[in-house]
This record gives sequence, structure tokens and C-alpha cells, in this order.
Amino acid sequence: MISFGNLNLESDQLISFLKQELRVKDLCRQIICRQIVNAAAEDKGIILSEDDVQEKADQMRHQMKLESAKDTLQWLEDQCITPEDWETGVRERLLQEKLAEHLFKQEVPAYFTQNKLNYEKVVLYRFMVPEEPLAQELFYQITEAETSFYQAAHQYDMNEPRRLCCGYGGTVFRWALIPDLAAQIFGSQPQEVLGPIQFEEGYELMMVEDFLAAELTDDVHKRILNQLFQEWLDRELTYLMHKD
Repeated sequence: MISFGNLNLESDQLISFLKQELRVKDLCRQIICRQIVNAAAEDKGIILSEDDVQEKADQMRHQMKLESAKDTLQWLEDQCITPEDWETGVRERLLQEKLAEHLFKQEVPAYFTQNKLNYEKVVLYRFMVPEEPLAQELFYQITEAETSFYQAAHQYDMNEPRRLCCGYGGTVFRWALIPDLAAQIFGSQPQEVLGPIQFEEGYELMMVEDFLAAELTDDVHKRILNQLFQEWLDRELTYLMHKD
């Protein structure tokens, strides 16, 4: 039974709701994946120290801006979970991270080298307008130096936060772009205007400010590690589901 405010919900009500919302399969998958992780961690002799658990809990609290014990307890109550549930969840997340490191840490550099192009980045500016004729006119004005890309983006971009930043789209990995668009962007020259490019919502003009070489940073390491681990976990799950 779970208490929600002044109401109590029975477990069979929760299960019935999950079935009606077609969410049982996904939940079962997550439970089995957790069992796979626990079994593999035990097999590899991975043990969590209390200091490791506390450090992970503090990290998660900081990410969620729960800076005090009072804030944390209030959040736990709002989420309908106990401090013991919270600690168990922290341990499960940390155990998965430790297992991923144990299984695939040594494979990350080789994977990065083999897929280095995917981790190249661009500093990208872009803006979208609703109609193709306007996009074509702005493309002409920019290429003929009648206006700048930044001015056009600041005046016309449909995306308000980006418009206020004069079209700044951030630093983007090659892997985050659809293949055809990635080829076009990475085949361009800095300050070259690309487009109009049709999307479902409208027409975009794009411009690369700079190209950045691929680097095996901590964030890239974590992403590759997680990808390798998830692929392994999917294989293990598939094996168990089809095992005779």
C-alpha cells in the first residue's frame, strides 16, 4: 500500500492502472534489467562502500537542488517514498555505474577512436521561419551582405529563446544530427550560409561559426560507457527472454 496525501492506494490498483496505460511491459523490463545488474555485480565481486553511497546521494541531491536535510525529506514525502527507498535507489544507480566501469572502461578509448567522426562538433547558428519564400529572401539578403545572419535570426526566428540569442544553437555533436544534415553542415565552410532546409515546422537557415575537433572528454567517456553498457544490457535481456 502507498499513501498519497490522505489517500491509500493498494498495490493491485497500481498494477491495474499500469496495465490499462500499457506500461507493464516497460516496467517489467526495468525490473529484470535491475536483476541482471545485481547478479552481474555480485559475480564480478563489486561492493559498494558507505562512503561511495553517501557521495552518490550528495551528488544526486545537489543535482536536484536539495541542499538541506529538510528539503530532501520534504521532496521524499512529495514523491511518496521513504528515506530507505531513496537509499536503495541510490545504491542501485551507483551499482550500475560501477558495473559499467568494470565491464567497459577499457573499451572506451578504442570505441572513441573507431567512431571519432561522430564526436566532432560545430558551433552552430540557426533560425527558422514559417514560409520558404521568406527563407529564400533572407538567404539572398545575407549572402549579398544586405543584412547579417545574426540580425536576421534576431528579427525572424520562430524560436523565441534562440531569437534572443541571435540564432545561437549551441555546440552540437555530429552524432546528434541526422546523417544528411550532418554531411551538409560538416561539408560547409565557417560563415557559409546553408539552406533553406525544410523541416516539419518551417524552413531553416544555418551557419557554422567554428568546427571543433573530437576529444575524449569526461562527458564523452560517460556517454560511450553508457552506450556500451546499455547494448550489453539489451543483449542480456534478450537472451533471458528467449532462453529455453
